[in-house]
Amino acid sequence: MFIMEAEKLTAYLRQENLRLCDYALKQEVEAGTGSWQELREKMAQTLQVMERSVQKARMEPVNSVSGLTGGNAFLYEAYRQEGKSILGETASLAVAMALSCSELNASMECIVACPTAGSCGIVPAVLLACAKTRGLDREQVIDGLFTASAVGIMIGSRATLAGAEGGCQAECGSASAMAAAAAVEMLGGAPEAAFHAGAMALKNVLGLTCDPVAGLVEIPCIKRNASGAVNALLSADLALAGVKSYIPFDEVVDAMYAIGKAMPSEVRETAKGGLAVSPTGQRMRKAAEAVQEDQPEAPDL
Repeated sequence: MFIMEAEKLTAYLRQENLRLCDYALKQEVEAGTGSWQELREKMAQTLQVMERSVQKARMEPVNSVSGLTGGNAFLYEAYRQEGKSILGETASLAVAMALSCSELNASMECIVACPTAGSCGIVPAVLLACAKTRGLDREQVIDGLFTASAVGIMIGSRATLAGAEGGCQAECGSASAMAAAAAVEMLGGAPEAAFHAGAMALKNVLGLTCDPVAGLVEIPCIKRNASGAVNALLSADLALAGVKSYIPFDEVVDAMYAIGKAMPSEVRETAKGGLAVSPTGQRMRKAAEAVQEDQPEAPDL
């Protein structure tokens, strides 16, 4: 049985000298979903999809199906390659990677929903940027993905990962928490520090609405993935420095869930509030609808 309370889980991991990634893998093996090697091979396949998704739109402009967005990952990659970024190597690379993954999602290409399609860029961007700039190998990234999965399971079990239920705090916020915890463990931090990082990342976006323009996972979702990646890196950095969240991880998750339930439905993925109903947002909705009307009908099969 997966221990869903962070404090209890941390105590258990300390006693057994395990990391979060070890625990997540152990739980899967005990649940009968596969052997240790089989599960790592499956995660390696997931990582392959992530590696492509963080790369493609940085190398060539990728436009969304709606025509509303595209090309920003390519534009930003060129900017950072010129050495102009004020963020530094790891953070700027994570931003470019997050933009790429999110733009591929908007163009209906293959991505990994981690934990959702709308927040798909954050976890791969953070883990792969850290791996690139810190010289980590693929096995360490796979470990990080198991750490992220453990944190995602815990958030999903006591709260929600869906923007329709909890706003973008539940999507990009949860992804940031997952990525922050994973980055801490990948860089040698203890599970306790990983939970502090996750708590801080989620705290930073409490109350974040889900207000997609035209109801599409593009505006402001794509740039929120970039922001979420930087949030995760900051939170991991703080935790690795010894900074702790005054509010425990579980309580932060509970607060996120309560805030989500208190949000008006207009700002929970319905596209009836926030940026979606701004004058520009409404114009973009009409433009997206016009593009959709021009699309040929799918043949009957």
